[in-house]
Amino acid sequence: MAKSSVAIYNVSKQQYPPTFKLFFFFLPISLALTSFFLVFIYISTTSRVLTNPQSTTFLEPATNYSLFDLIIPFSTDNDDTVPLSIDNTAEDFFFDLPTSSKPSQWSLPLGDLFGFTGDNMNNTKVYHDTDTFLEDYKEMNKSFKIFVYPHNPDDPFANVLLPVDFDPKGHYASELYFKKALFSSHFITQDPNQADLFYMPFSIADMRHDPRIGPERLQDFIKDYVFNISHKYPFWNRTGGADHFYVGCHSISRIAMDKAVEAKENVIQLVCSSTYFVPNYFPHKDVSLPQIWPKERDPKSLVSTKRNQLAFFAGQVNSPVRAALLKLWVNDTEIFAHFGRLETDDGEEQLRSKFCLHVKGFEVNTARVTDALHYGCVPVILANHYDLPFTDILNWKSFSVVVHYMDLPVLKKILQGISFEELSWLQNNVAKVRRHFKWNAPAVDYDAFYMAMYELWLRKSSVRVRLSSSREYI
Repeated sequence: MAKSSVAIYNVSKQQYPPTFKLFFFFLPISLALTSFFLVFIYISTTSRVLTNPQSTTFLEPATNYSLFDLIIPFSTDNDDTVPLSIDNTAEDFFFDLPTSSKPSQWSLPLGDLFGFTGDNMNNTKVYHDTDTFLEDYKEMNKSFKIFVYPHNPDDPFANVLLPVDFDPKGHYASELYFKKALFSSHFITQDPNQADLFYMPFSIADMRHDPRIGPERLQDFIKDYVFNISHKYPFWNRTGGADHFYVGCHSISRIAMDKAVEAKENVIQLVCSSTYFVPNYFPHKDVSLPQIWPKERDPKSLVSTKRNQLAFFAGQVNSPVRAALLKLWVNDTEIFAHFGRLETDDGEEQLRSKFCLHVKGFEVNTARVTDALHYGCVPVILANHYDLPFTDILNWKSFSVVVHYMDLPVLKKILQGISFEELSWLQNNVAKVRRHFKWNAPAVDYDAFYMAMYELWLRKSSVRVRLSSSREYI
C-alpha cells in the first residue's frame, strides 16, 4: 500500500505537456457521455413505452376526454353545470378515464378477481390469519399497558385533555369514543415503567373548535405540550417519542405536528385521514381509525333479498371524483347518485341497495364506509391511496369492492358482473365485520376500540432496557 502511494506521488510530480493533461481530463467525460447515448439508443429502440405508448397497459389512453371533461360540460348552451369545490389534494387529477373499447380487467370472470373460484378461496376469509389474530388478541388483553399523561379536572384545557362524560356524536366521534373507552379500560397503568405505549390525550377535534386554540394555534399547543412532557418526564426523551401516540379524526390532524418536528417523525398517529398520498402518514408506524357516525340502534332487518337497488350514493360534490361520478351516473336507473343530502333518512336507501359507494370527498375518509356496514350494504371504495382501517387484521377484499377512479365509466359493469354467489359471500362477511366498526360505551370485545388497541399493540416496542438500578426502563 505504501509503495503504491509513493508511485502515485512520483507520477503526479512528473511534468507533462498541457495537451496530455487535457486528454486525461476529457477522457472520463467522453466515456460517460458515450455510455449515456448508448443506453438511450438501446432504450429508445427496444422500449414499447417510447416507440408505441398506446400499446402499454398502464399508459393506454382512456377516452378522448379526461376527468376535467367530465366535470366541465361540453356544451356552452347548457347552463346546468356540476357544482364543484376543488379538492385540497391534487391526486384526483392524475388520471384519465378509460375507454371501454378494449377488454379491461373487469372482462375477466369476477370470481377470478375476488378469489372465489378454483382452489383460491383466500378472499372469502374475513381475517388474514384468524388463528394468529385470536391468539395475539388474547395476549394483548392480558399484557398490553398504556400510560396516560395525567391532567387535573381544574386544568384550563381539561375539555381538550380529559374524556367527555357523554356519548359523543358527529363526524369526529371516533377520537372522543376512543379516549373515553381507554380511560375506563384495564389497559391503563399508573406505573409508567410498566407501560408499552404512552398516550398524549389531547383531542384534535376539541382543539380545532376551542376558540382559545383553533386552527391557528393548534400546532403551537402541541409543540408546547411535547416540550412540557419531555422536560417533566423522562419517557419521551428515551425514544424521541416513538412509543407515544395520539388520536385524531379531524382532517387537520395531518398538519397538527408540523411545529413539533421530532413528534411529526416518530409519534404513532391513530387518525381517520389515512392516505398514502400525503406526507407524514406511514402505514407501518401509524394506524388508520374508522370514521364512524354513531347510530342509536341497529336496523330491524338486513335481509339481502329485499335489496333491489344496485348501488347508492348521496353527498356533496366536493371533489373531482364525486363530480365525475355524478355526471356519469346521476340519471341512471340502477345506480342512485344524488347531489347533497336526502330529505329522507338515507338508511332506507342503503337497506335496499346491494352496494353503497364511498367516494372520496375533501379527504379519503368519510363515515360512508361504516354506514354501509351498519346497514348490511357492501361498501364500494372509490378513494385511491386510502389506507383502509384495520387492514393489518381484516381482508377488505372479502367484504368490499375497491374500484380505481379510472374505472368510473365501467362502474355499473363492475357491479353487475359480481355474481349472486360472490355477492352472497360479500354480504355474509359484511355481517361478520360489522361489530368491528362500532363504538360502545363501555367498550365490548372486538368492537372499534379493541380493534384500534390491537393495531397499537402490533406497533409497540418489544424491548425495554434499564436506564439505572431503579425501575425506570427504555
